[in-house]
Amino acid sequence: MHYWNMDGIPIYGLYGEQESSTDWLHWESIQSRSRPHGYRIAPHRHEQFFQVLVLTRGSGEVTLDGTDHPLLPSMVVVVPALTVHGYRFSEDVDGLVLTLMQHDIRAVDLPVPKAMVVAQHTRRLCAAARNLVDEARIAGPDHDAAMRALLTLLIIEIRRGRQDDQDDAKPDRAFAMVQRFRDLVEERFRDSRRIGGYAAALGISPTHLNRICRRVAGTTALRLIERRVGLEARRMLAFSTLSIKQIGSDLGYEDPAYFTRFVTRVLGAPPSAFRRDR
Repeated sequence: MHYWNMDGIPIYGLYGEQESSTDWLHWESIQSRSRPHGYRIAPHRHEQFFQVLVLTRGSGEVTLDGTDHPLLPSMVVVVPALTVHGYRFSEDVDGLVLTLMQHDIRAVDLPVPKAMVVAQHTRRLCAAARNLVDEARIAGPDHDAAMRALLTLLIIEIRRGRQDDQDDAKPDRAFAMVQRFRDLVEERFRDSRRIGGYAAALGISPTHLNRICRRVAGTTALRLIERRVGLEARRMLAFSTLSIKQIGSDLGYEDPAYFTRFVTRVLGAPPSAFRRDR
């Protein structure tokens, strides 16, 4: 699909909500998510989220980057970040929707799965999704290690279940290039905000990098970098014991005042607003 009309595709956090921070795993039923919207989820995309939908009852249809796929019980839909997707469901629909941060998927050290519908032999994949939610809901000993292990198993089962025709499909070149850029940002965001350096690593001009980021992600290359830095700042402010000055320094901002202005501009509030009570 060529994204000639990407400016008209909204970017949401969870459908119908503005992009916002979230815990690294969110889950809900398909019924609870789709019923308020009349069982019709209009085409949209997520900048940072990776979603897995497991259909257990009813029927429906999903649109992935302009291609329609019918949905029946036991089918699984995989939606990486930036994939344009929409749904139509029957009123008796049920199932599970998992939402994760795509950079946590990358941390598994396996290729991020492509957008797809897994239609056959999904028993193990469905079980992997349920096990991840069960561990998140009732945390046992060594919870963090268990979550990462279960996430790895989920990605492995997705990769095993992918359909050959989807695996062989050629992605849109601009979409693929932006995904490569986001992977580089994940590796380098602490060290570099220079668009020229990222563009050179991708073998394209800074102008072209900005053009395809606007077309695919709806914003500039610099803004994508800043959002990733902002996400890391929010996490460190909330969960680390480092001072605000130390966090700023770790993220490349030696001037605390400049770091405060950056956080306020990108996250909408000063760093102190994101510190959790200790």
